[in-house]
Amino acid sequence: MKSADNLTDDLPVGIEWRRSDGLVDYRAAMAEQEARNTAIAEGEAGELVWLLEHPPVYTAGTSADVAELVDPRFDVVTTGRGGRYTYHGPGQRVTYVLLDLARREKDLRNFVHALENWVIATLGDFAVEAFAVPDRIGIWTRDAAGTEAKIGAIGVRVRRWVTMHGFAVNLSPDLTHFGGIVPCGIADYGVTSMAALGKAVAPEEWDRALLARAPEFLRALDIKDRMPA
Repeated sequence: MKSADNLTDDLPVGIEWRRSDGLVDYRAAMAEQEARNTAIAEGEAGELVWLLEHPPVYTAGTSADVAELVDPRFDVVTTGRGGRYTYHGPGQRVTYVLLDLARREKDLRNFVHALENWVIATLGDFAVEAFAVPDRIGIWTRDAAGTEAKIGAIGVRVRRWVTMHGFAVNLSPDLTHFGGIVPCGIADYGVTSMAALGKAVAPEEWDRALLARAPEFLRALDIKDRMPA
């Protein structure tokens, strides 16, 4: 079994595969993404996939409605990603994906679909049946009571065809923290986690499984040579 230090050894070169084990301030991470996005677009830096966790924070996407900020008990940060309000905090593993789609295929819909499939396949490796719903943002599963609940969030931004932000998966966060917002503007469904489903998954375990499926995620973005259906 690979140690945490060499989980990225066999991954495609040309992309920086970064893991942060401590909590990374959200504003600092956002500033680093902004700078890296510009550098990638200008050919001054390589692409980046960054796995990390944040201290508790609420983030507002471009469609955020202040009425859905129910109890701003944590810092609230406005971002340039799509979507509405979401929560990040300890026990939730976030993956930021900064890739140059101009080097692949300029297809944002395909990119989001590939992100969804990456998360769903990885959750399946832990025997969690997850799925995407066309009219609802995020990654869904069924909670312990059998009700549909959200286990992952997706929010992206593309600038000069270089992507930013990405997705977050609930491993073992404090689910009461989601009560300060209407997560992604969807009030009719709850939020769940791997822990709430009886799956004790450490960040390193999640990272290992996710990164093992990274090559198939990248292949899904290289659609230029596909024959039409």
